[in-house]
Formats: sequence, structure tokens, C-alpha cells
Amino acid sequence: MPVRTWELPLLLLLGLGLGSQEALPPPCESQIYCHGELLHQVQMAKLYPDDKQFVDMSLSAAPDEVLQSFSALTTAHNHSIPRQQLQEFIQRYFQPVGQELLSWTPEDWKDRPQFLQKISDAKLRAWAEQLHQIWKKLGRKMKPEVLSHPERFSLIYSEHPFIVPGGRFVEFYYCYGHIPNGGRVYYLQRSHPPLLTLMMDRYITHTDNISFLRENIETLALELDFWTVNRTVSVNLGGESYILNRYYVPFGGPRPESYSKDEELANNLQEGDPEALWAELKAGAESGWDFSSRWLVGSPHPDLLSSIQTSRQVPVDLNAFLCQAEELMSSFYSRLGDDAQAAKYKGLRVQRMAAMQAVLWDEQKGAWFDYDLENGKKNLEFYPSNLTPLWAGCFSDPAAVDKALKYLEDSQILTYQYGIPTSLRNTGQQWDFPNGWAPLQDLVIRGLAKSSSPRTQGVAFQLAQNWIRTNFDVYSQKSAMYEKYDISNGQPGSGGEYEVQEGFGWTNGVALMLLDHYGDQLTSGTRLALLVPHCLVAACLFHLLPSFLS
Repeated sequence: MPVRTWELPLLLLLGLGLGSQEALPPPCESQIYCHGELLHQVQMAKLYPDDKQFVDMSLSAAPDEVLQSFSALTTAHNHSIPRQQLQEFIQRYFQPVGQELLSWTPEDWKDRPQFLQKISDAKLRAWAEQLHQIWKKLGRKMKPEVLSHPERFSLIYSEHPFIVPGGRFVEFYYCYGHIPNGGRVYYLQRSHPPLLTLMMDRYITHTDNISFLRENIETLALELDFWTVNRTVSVNLGGESYILNRYYVPFGGPRPESYSKDEELANNLQEGDPEALWAELKAGAESGWDFSSRWLVGSPHPDLLSSIQTSRQVPVDLNAFLCQAEELMSSFYSRLGDDAQAAKYKGLRVQRMAAMQAVLWDEQKGAWFDYDLENGKKNLEFYPSNLTPLWAGCFSDPAAVDKALKYLEDSQILTYQYGIPTSLRNTGQQWDFPNGWAPLQDLVIRGLAKSSSPRTQGVAFQLAQNWIRTNFDVYSQKSAMYEKYDISNGQPGSGGEYEVQEGFGWTNGVALMLLDHYGDQLTSGTRLALLVPHCLVAACLFHLLPSFLS
């Protein structure tokens, strides 16, 4: 059984508020990768354009030797080491990023998978072949020294090879009592949106390997326990109490991978506790939406990142993911013959769906919305995550899908021809307008596709067509796939804490999935200028008519 690194001090579990002046524990014990003077001096010197570069380097010597040498250096320079001497110190005791990894090609990788033959458009088919080749470029396995000398690496050892997202993200996502924010020691105290159970479902559906499920079902249960123990919140509404979940990371200090930015943000804080700010930033990173107006709305200064209040929001997507996981766990245990556990998770799902309906659903708007615990009201801003329950299958009203279509029309979302925006607020944060992200396109497209209405299914197709054409057009220009795109002009995205990254795991995956699902209908040709939802629907239905009649 994995080590339960996520079990928090009792005081924190009893509800120590993030606004407290009490010092919170660091994200890990390493005085090189997680806290301490060495980390502070290197990151504040800004030796690298991206703070993540330093904390992803491995050591050339034992940590104690490195720390002793650094202590002597700081003493010699009265704790203010000149930039050149600091650079020389790094060159002596640290290795470049990625030295601990080797390239790897998945054993089951096939040169021409069958789904390519389903793509009718010759240009899209050729593009899909090139995307498929990228998996080989993103494959990695660890060198043996990561196992024999783990103290010299921020990377957490895995005996199994893996796929990295690309760009600055050269780690894996792995179960460690929960799925950490990334496979590095400084990420251990924050998680990620809980999708491990869904990964198991996809694997079992493909392989029917029930023995693997039986061997690992407790690992899945352990991850859901993490969310129950550490991220549960009670919402009192209309005389009833509802149990839901939130993102919440009560650990202190700046994020090691964005150390200088967090330190500077705290230095400019007009009021409040830096420790509380840093904890909220970590919670935002845990959500995957780092960062967004979604975590700023309702705060005193909603345009300032220093006003971030992630932990006071009850997110739609997080609770939909957990609802889906509870349904899958019930199904898994039924297949394994454990009726008691199957009934337990079925009951948890029923409770969560009732809570989501009472707290998050808005009948007038036709969508779900994050709930602000402090203000006691929903955040009615548009985010694609508002429709996650459709994607996750966590809704009971069959009409909910078509209500969601009206919500998209009313919000003018269908007028964007390059993709679905992440929000309608332009804050300069990367999870806001004008950026569009592949996973969020997937949430909406597959959510709408669940409808029995040809009209709604037609919109789902056209949204897929829009996104595929944006990806294809940019790839045609730049021979690269990107983590995000600017849906105002159909170019690579921007904003946030770092430059837009190439690669890119989830963008490639969503593109290939859409090509697999709609390959006989998608085209690489001229983009239609769709200005109003009714035109969009008409175009969709005209395009899909042959498939409906066949």
C-alpha cells in the first residue's frame, strides 16, 4: 500500500483557517527543492527564465554536501552571494534538467493504428499520422540512479515508463496515496483533478483485465479517501447540510517551481497573510486552473492574483469528477463481487448528485455553477467547467443537455469560431479569455453529444470541427501542437506565468480522439464564419444529414 504522505497534522484537519498567522508546514522536507535559504537565493536571483528549471535539476553530490558547501558560500558573502558565484555553485553541484530520463517508445505503439482509416479528409489523415508519431517523442523512462539515490532528485522514482506532456513539463502523474500535482517531491502535498478511477475504467474497457482491477482497486479507494479526508466541506442551504469537495492545500511557503513570482506577490500584499496567499496559490495549482478569474471572483480585488481565494469555492468540475468516480467504483466492486462496497459507493454518488442539484445547479440558467462558501451564492460567470456534469454523466434530468445548449447560446459561446473560451474575462491569466484548452473543449463536446437531439449533437460536431481546424491550421503553419490556443485569432495561446508550451499531451490526445470519433465527417477545408447560433445549428445539421439518413 502506498505511503499516506497526504495525512495532515491533526490541527489542520480540525480546520485551521488559511487566514491564520500560524506557519504552515513546507511542501516537503527537502531544504534544496522545497524550502530553505538555498532555494530562496537561487530563485530570487532569477538565474533562469522559468523558476521550474532549477527545482527540476538533479544533484551531482549528496544533499548534505551541497548544503554544507552552500552554507560556507553564504557565510563568505554575508548571505548575499554575487550572481556569478551563485551560477558557478549551480554548475558544480547540479545537472541540467532531464539528465535522469531516457527516451522510450511504448511497446504497444503501432505505426498505423486502425482509427486512421476512419478519417475521410486526406489532409487530416496525414496530420493525424504526424500527431501519432509525437507519442514516441514524449515517451520517457527513468535511469536506475533515481531509485538508488532518490535524495539527489526532485523527480519521484517510477519503475514504469511514462508519457510526459512536453515543454517544461518533464515529469509523470502517478499514484502516491493520491495523484500529486506532478511527479516531483515539491508537488506531493497538492493533488490534481481526481481522474485515476476513470483511467482504470478506460483501461479495463480496452483490455477486460479484471485481475489488474482486483489487484489495484484499493489504490483507487485510497485516492478517493484522500479527497474525503482532506478536501471535504459542508454547505448549509435551506435548512439542509450538503457534503461536497473543494481544492485546499494548507501548506506554506512559495511554490518552489514559481518561487520568485510567489515571493514577489507576497511582498506586494497590501493586507493579509503571505502564508494564506501561498496556500491559495497551491490550491489553484491543484485545480489545474492556475490561474483564473474563477478563483478571484467575489474577492475584494477580482483583477489581482494576490486576491486569490480558491479554497472558498466549491467547484463544479471537481465534484462531477468525484461523482463519476463513485459511480465507477460501485460498478468495479460489483464486477468483483463485493456488494457491500458497491452499495457504499452507489450511496455516495446518490448523496453527491443531490448535493450538486441543490447547491450547484441553476434551473433558470440551465447549468451548474461554482458555489462561493464565503458569500453564500453561486458564481454565475461562464466557464466550460460549468457543464462538466454532462461529460461525467452526473445528471438525472435527460433535458439537462438541451438546457445546456441554450445556456451556451445565451452566453454567446457558439459565436467563437476557433474554439470555446475558458472564460469571458480577460485578466492576463492563462485560464481566462482568450485562451481555449483542449480538455475543456472535450468537456463540452462530449457532454452535448450525450443528447438524443440531432440539433444538440450537431452543435457538438461543429464545436469539434472548429477545434480540429484550429489545431490543424496552427500545425500547418508551425509544425507544432500547443498546450493552449487563442480562440480570438486561432493562434497559440499566451498569458500566465510562462511561455506557451509545445508538445503537447492533452492537445494531441483530444485531437486524436475527435478525429477517431468524427473522422468520417471532419474536414480541413475553409472555415465557416458562424456568427449566430442558428447558423451554427443549420450548418451542423446540413453536414450531418447523410449520417442521420444512413
